[in-house]
Amino acid sequence: MRMGRELSSAQLIERSIQKKYRKELWTPFILAIKRYQLIEEGDKIAVCISGGKDSMLMAKLMQILQKFSDFPFELEFLVMDPGYAPANRRKIEENAKKLQIPIHIFETDIFQVANGTEKNPCYLCARMRRGHLYSRARALGCNKIALGHHFNDVIETTVMSMFYGAQLQGMMPKLHSTNFEGMELIRPLYCIHEDDIIAWARYNHLEFIQCACRFTEQAASADHEHLSKRKAVKEMLRKMRSEDPDIEQRVFSSIHAVNIDTFPGWKAGGQEHSFLETYDQKAEASE
Repeated sequence: MRMGRELSSAQLIERSIQKKYRKELWTPFILAIKRYQLIEEGDKIAVCISGGKDSMLMAKLMQILQKFSDFPFELEFLVMDPGYAPANRRKIEENAKKLQIPIHIFETDIFQVANGTEKNPCYLCARMRRGHLYSRARALGCNKIALGHHFNDVIETTVMSMFYGAQLQGMMPKLHSTNFEGMELIRPLYCIHEDDIIAWARYNHLEFIQCACRFTEQAASADHEHLSKRKAVKEMLRKMRSEDPDIEQRVFSSIHAVNIDTFPGWKAGGQEHSFLETYDQKAEASE
C-alpha cells in the first residue's frame, strides 16, 4: 500500500489555520482585510514580527494569503532586535524556521537607550520601535507596515481610554503615518480573538517569547501603572465575558456605530467640538 507524503511541521501548521481553525482565524482575518481594505494590488508590506504569538500568526496568515491572493503584493518579514537576550533571539529564529517564514533581522540599541531614561521607558521604547520599523520598511521599498494587534487589544484600548483617559478613543484598523509620508500602518488581526490565537499555538505545540523587555522590573512607576491598568481591564472583561459571552462583541460593534448626535462633545482632526455649535440650527430644521 502506497503511503502519502508526510507533511512538514510548517505544512501542518498551515493546515490547522485553513482547516481546524478556519472559522476562528482565517475567516476573521479575511474579513478584516476586505472590510477595512488593508491590502491593495502592488503593495509591499513589512510584516513586523516581535516574536510573540500574535505577530508570528500574522506572518503565517499573510504568507498564506499571498499564495492564494487574486492580485499580487509583496511581503517582507521584518524582525527588529532591540537588544533581546540570546535565548529570545534564538527562539524567534527557531520559530521562523519551523513556520518557514523568511525573516529579515536588523539590530538596534532601543533597550539600552530606553533603559537609560528614568521617565516612561516603555513609552520611549514603543516610539523608537515604531520609528525604526518605519525607517527599515521604507528602506526595503515597502509602503505599509503590518502590526499584530488583535480584537482584544482593540476592546481593551477602548475601555481603558474611557475608564482612565477620560475620552472615547479606539484603535484604528489602519492609519496613515504622520512622520513617514506615503506609509501606512495596518492591523490584519483586527477581528481575531486572543483566546483563539492561544488555542492555535497550543494545538501546534508552539512556544513563543513573552515580554522580552530587559528592564520591565526597573521601569518607572507610570509604566507599571499603565500595565497594571491594562491587566485590570483584561481581567474585568474576562469576568464579564463569562457572564455574557457577547459583551466584547457589543463593545467592538459600538465603535463602528458611534452616534455623534448624542454626544455633548467630540474631537475631529485634532479640534474640539461642542453640540452647541449646531444645537439651534437642528431645532430650526425640525420645525
